[in-house]
Amino acid sequence: RTVISSSEWLKKPGSVGTEAIGTLHIVGEDGNELPAGEVGLIYFEGGGQFSYLNDDKKTREAHNEKGWATTGDIGYVDEDGYLFLTDRKSHMIISGGVNIYPQESEDLLICHPKVQDAAVFGIPHKDFGEEVKAVVQLHDFSEASPALEAELLAYLQNNLAKIKCPKSIDFAKNLPRMETGKLHKRLLRDKYWEGHQTHII
Repeated sequence: RTVISSSEWLKKPGSVGTEAIGTLHIVGEDGNELPAGEVGLIYFEGGGQFSYLNDDKKTREAHNEKGWATTGDIGYVDEDGYLFLTDRKSHMIISGGVNIYPQESEDLLICHPKVQDAAVFGIPHKDFGEEVKAVVQLHDFSEASPALEAELLAYLQNNLAKIKCPKSIDFAKNLPRMETGKLHKRLLRDKYWEGHQTHII
């Protein structure tokens, strides 16, 4: 639904392009369309309809009352109409009524020289519903320590709004990834959510 040339990508690194088929809309939590630069749920209008195989419920949920369709990606459009993806709606953490997308924290963590891989997700919190947790794989697991946890938390807080930052970090020797390379967050979350209910799959 979007297209970008190599020369355009060099000018807009990280973008997935401009609309090619149909009309692109960024929609907020209230269902209203958002202006350029604001992050929301990505919808496409026109360009043909899509459906999930043998899943009418999921197909219905992917369309809004205007007939626009979404695959559940979160992102924004810049002032020139270029689309940037930032996360998936299914990964959203709801803490104290605030919607938090973990991709920003994950991207920052893997830029730290001591971090090889990172996963950020919500864990149960009795007052806020969910709390932001990070699990990190280090290049050298022997460096895992409370001091390094404090260093990484400070690094995040220096670069992100505090509400978006993990409250704590656990260290793992390896993070589970599927054959496609996609992070298998559910395997990490299961131990934290045992005995609790989670909306995340």
